[in-house]
Amino acid sequence: MAQDALVIFTPSGKRGRFATGTPVLTAARQLGVDLDSVCGGRGICSKCQITPGYGEFPKHGLHVSETALSEWNEVEARYDRIRGLKKGRRLGCQAKIMGDVVIDVPPESQVHRQVIRKAATAQVITMDPATHAYYVEVAEPDMHEPSGDFQRLEAAMKEQWQIEGLEAYPALLRRLQPVLRKGEWKVTLVLYKDHHGKARILDIHPGFWEGRLYGLAIDLGSTTIAAHLCDLRNGNVLASSGLMNPQIRFGEDLMSRVSYAMMNPGGDVEMTKAVRAAINDLATTIATEAGINPMQIVETVFVCNPVMHHLLLGIDPVELGQAPFALATSESLSIPARDLELDAIHENARLYILPCIAGHVGADCAAVALAEEPNKSEDMVLIVDVGTNAEILLGNKDRVLACSSPTGPAFEGAQISSGQRAAPGAIERVEIDPQTKEPRFRVIGSDLWSTDPGFAEATAQTGITGICGSGIIEVVAEMRMAGLLDPSGLIGSAEQAGTERLVPQGRTHSYVLHDGTATGGPLITVTQGDIRAIQLAKSALYAGARLLMDELQIETVDRIVLAGAFGAHISPKHAMVLGMIPDCPLDKVTSAGNAAGTGARIALCDISARAAIEAEVLRIHKVETAIEPRFQEHFVAANAIPHATAPFPELSQIVTLPDVSFNTAGSGGDGGRRRRRG
Repeated sequence: MAQDALVIFTPSGKRGRFATGTPVLTAARQLGVDLDSVCGGRGICSKCQITPGYGEFPKHGLHVSETALSEWNEVEARYDRIRGLKKGRRLGCQAKIMGDVVIDVPPESQVHRQVIRKAATAQVITMDPATHAYYVEVAEPDMHEPSGDFQRLEAAMKEQWQIEGLEAYPALLRRLQPVLRKGEWKVTLVLYKDHHGKARILDIHPGFWEGRLYGLAIDLGSTTIAAHLCDLRNGNVLASSGLMNPQIRFGEDLMSRVSYAMMNPGGDVEMTKAVRAAINDLATTIATEAGINPMQIVETVFVCNPVMHHLLLGIDPVELGQAPFALATSESLSIPARDLELDAIHENARLYILPCIAGHVGADCAAVALAEEPNKSEDMVLIVDVGTNAEILLGNKDRVLACSSPTGPAFEGAQISSGQRAAPGAIERVEIDPQTKEPRFRVIGSDLWSTDPGFAEATAQTGITGICGSGIIEVVAEMRMAGLLDPSGLIGSAEQAGTERLVPQGRTHSYVLHDGTATGGPLITVTQGDIRAIQLAKSALYAGARLLMDELQIETVDRIVLAGAFGAHISPKHAMVLGMIPDCPLDKVTSAGNAAGTGARIALCDISARAAIEAEVLRIHKVETAIEPRFQEHFVAANAIPHATAPFPELSQIVTLPDVSFNTAGSGGDGGRRRRRG
């Protein structure tokens, strides 16, 4: 009898085995995957669109063949003829599972769409953008002094604005003569002149033109892409928007994507096309939200990690997957948008990409350094940009160090049994009563706690759908503080911890956070596997920070800054109970919000900041965690909650952690009798 096919859904990470011939929509519903459908599987509404992935998926140990789903049927063909399906898309209600397959559910097919919480933080920024509008009066042609219109335009710019050496695309030269004559030899040039002094004409308008110019600051992350639309006259943020990085279907973490490129010829090209298409969609969306024409977007600044950097540029990232982790280029880049097929914005728009620091520390870390300026700090500051791949900066005005740490996607709700991305209905805050062991929680979309009157009514529309990254951090820390979890990360039994919310699950136990099964909702639990996933992620984060502290020969830091959209939602107390960050006075642990996005905005609005960060990245000392033996030592010690050996004196002043041990005589920790101590 043939084994049922393994189906893995991204970005949720939910998986299961199904008999061949099972519709994808049916499998999604049985697994609780967030796949929309309004027409009941009749192929009418198109809400259930999915994208299957084919080829090698080393992370999952899968080879997905082109025959993993049934062939197109007449319903899909008819829908494609009439309304059109994006290339590679299928209808989940029509496509049937025929073999092992990885299936991506795009954001528009999700009932509870992703909330990309990367809003722009308020910050004073010096306005000196690379792109300006210049009004200029040009001399008329003279038969006695023959010269080209462009040469006389150059002369006028030199005389009236002291700008020399103009460059123009051929398409602009075709427009030059009619525009000059329409404006009666008075025109407004849209000019890109960066900190290297090059002056390139992006557009030309007859007469005095008062239109606005806009720029995009884009934080291209492994999991999400966030953008801020800025007015280049005053730096105001008109709109902020974001979406999931579609590359997630090729692998949730960076090394999975590098592996995909290695194992699948042309895989890097696939990922490049996917991310460029997403950026075009994002530009259109954010322009619509702000009520502007996307053709008014004349400049874009990108910050991203090295793998995203290479895939955005169309460079195979294979060299970043093996020592010595060589970048194709580490310098900043200023290039035409059309070179990256970004055609949703102005045809002559320019792109600036911040420099990378090293093979695993990218332009996003440089942007954090630009926004937070550790090189100007009087005290010792640790800056942690928490994400799928965490970037860490440590230093002061004397010296700054940097490293990256492969935390994986667990902090963002992936690889967690009831985990999900941050979306309405996701549990984001948790408290557990240490006496009764009873929980209360808050979900995204409501300010009420689950024990407050009116909570059920307030969450009726969104439901309680799962638990996101900030929620999983808080619940694990709360379980440790309530004595449900011992320092090794082992969950106790109901008998050991004194609550029926601890239920057996094989040889381990789970904590029931919310049981919605009576009303058709989900059973949301924290499993032993969830605890292990969080331990691995937090250990990597702590070990990276500790490695930098060793390099500077220090035992403590003066303050800690949690950066990144996710970092903005982390409770410092819970992060320290978990042992994500080194011990520090809690009032010295602050959030910087999306610091990488802020750095991108600074670089967009001020060309002197570009010169400053290009110089600074050369001074930042890079520590490579992948080849440093002490990283593994710190990682192992950091597996304990909060830590096996570090004393955490600041934390002990505000929290007393129960001295419990749920280790049992059996090897699996199955809730039997405690081991007798001799």
